[in-house]
Amino acid sequence: MPLNRTFSIAPMLDWTDRHYRYFARLMSSQALLYTEMVTTGAILHGRGDYLAYNEEEHPLALQLGGSNPADLAACAKLAGERGYDEVNLNVGCPSDRVQNGRFGACLMAEPELVAECVSAMKQVVDIPVTVKTRIGIDEQDSYEFLTQFIDTVKAAGCEEFIVHARKAWLQGLSPKENREIPPLDYERVYQLKRDYPELNISINGGVKTLAECQTHLQHLDGVMVGREAYQNPYILAEVDQKLCGIDSPILSRDEVLERLLPYIEAHLKQGGRLNHISRHIIGLYQGEVGSRIWRRYISENAHKQGAGIEVITQARAAMDDIVSL
Repeated sequence: MPLNRTFSIAPMLDWTDRHYRYFARLMSSQALLYTEMVTTGAILHGRGDYLAYNEEEHPLALQLGGSNPADLAACAKLAGERGYDEVNLNVGCPSDRVQNGRFGACLMAEPELVAECVSAMKQVVDIPVTVKTRIGIDEQDSYEFLTQFIDTVKAAGCEEFIVHARKAWLQGLSPKENREIPPLDYERVYQLKRDYPELNISINGGVKTLAECQTHLQHLDGVMVGREAYQNPYILAEVDQKLCGIDSPILSRDEVLERLLPYIEAHLKQGGRLNHISRHIIGLYQGEVGSRIWRRYISENAHKQGAGIEVITQARAAMDDIVSL
């Protein structure tokens, strides 16, 4: 059964770890979740399990960073064996560290190599192999440049593209600036879908509301949301109903928190620290009365040695104290 790509949460370094993904899944059964970008070197040579996840996270995609076809194939094979639902190749990250490793956005200048990588991965997995890219890099930002890239990678068997609707400046801008300064060009991504109706094309970049998602979905197959889904996570609570046509009850913020508490307790029992998870829920009550109290209480207390579940419950109670004053 094909994956539902209507709505997905972007891979975000240091943010979309397995704890955040579990939290996100509590609010949306339909959102396609992505891991943080994991390099092939980390998976093949690093210490620790970089492919660990909670079963509840499905549908789940692994985003890989790399440019060696054999290494990417080896990692994709492992991902398939571990039960991931998709493997995605990062051709969008503009950081210097990524460029030095010859992967990320700089690969847009090497479409034949990207095609080789896709082909190598597709040969060893039955799950979709997808590409996340930009609309251009540096001075190479014409529509012709973008379509040449798409044509080359499509010929290798890639049928799903996620397009960040900004070009990347590989020199002179930080990764953060590259998410904000180059102008968004949604129309270019819409044009791509018109010219390649057979491809599944999702858009990414600057999307903040479900209403904006609905607008994009009139032109495209899917919408990927990044920072807003992290900083204001409760927008996920209506994704299933508003975007995916699922008739299920919408959880309140408190219900989401209640369902997360057993997960936090299990993590603590296994020797984990509270702030491994609490840092992801700081934005749960954004816009609500007392949300500042919630954020401050967790920020000041969750990192302390021995901090337990009571930090979360006390932070929530402190919000109520404000309301009742």
